Amino acid sequence: QERLVETGGGLVQPGGSLKLSCAGSRFSFYTYDMRWYRQAPGKERELVAAISKDDSIDYGDFVKGRFTISRDNAKNLVYLQMHNLDPEDTTTYFCNARNTRLRNEFWGCGTQVTVSS
Repeated sequence: QERLVETGGGLVQPGGSLKLSCAGSRFSFYTYDMRWYRQAPGKERELVAAISKDDSIDYGDFVKGRFTISRDNAKNLVYLQMHNLDPEDTTTYFCNARNTRLRNEFWGCGTQVTVSS
């Protein structure tokens, strides 16, 4: 069964940086569009960043140039580099893989990011 595992979350001070990683396994990673979402308890899930299998990139409006998504198909990894973090960025970040042709989509379990002084 397909698997996504996020790592890299943690506690960081306002203005700090974190780099999240998502490792995929048991599927053809390079054929999937990859996304980072976040969702706080009681709030709607929101798209943070997306990178397609063809390396097209999109960001949520709130990112405002602070985050960078990238992927390494040779290592089955997708990254989210985050800079200038704000307490409002505190939440759980989830990795998502989607293949529209196969109609297949799955999620990781998430990694917690806490921005606090």
